Amino acid sequence: MNNFSAVGRIGRDAVTRFTQAGKAVTSWALAVDSGWGDNKKTTWLDCTLWGERGQKLAEHIRKGDRLGVVGEIGTREHDGKTYVTLDVKDVALLGEKKEGQSGGTSSRRGGQEQRERPQRATDNAPQNEFADDDLPFVTMQGGW
Repeated sequence: MNNFSAVGRIGRDAVTRFTQAGKAVTSWALAVDSGWGDNKKTTWLDCTLWGERGQKLAEHIRKGDRLGVVGEIGTREHDGKTYVTLDVKDVALLGEKKEGQSGGTSSRRGGQEQRERPQRATDNAPQNEFADDDLPFVTMQGGW
């Protein structure tokens, strides 16, 4: 099973394009840091999210925002370079970069506060108070 999850910052605003068949595909770059100090390393992921979910997500994310992503990781070759790709299956908005702020985040609906304790399938979870078309992402019920 190819299932990769990461948290990172958006390196460029999301762009939505359409295939010749009219299918939407949204893409963005995600910077994922590992290590610390002199050993800090940044890995760039070329993320794609297909369909209406991607279109809605693109309206809500900007360069510098924090995202949690889950998807199928792969690589592609272009002009002699290898790029890491992620076909995103699930995404969570974790905060936006405030104007003039270098590192902190502010919370957004569906962000970190709601992710602190994962729901179990046996929990008596409250009904979602938002309509499906209000949400720019879909969470995995009982997942994470």
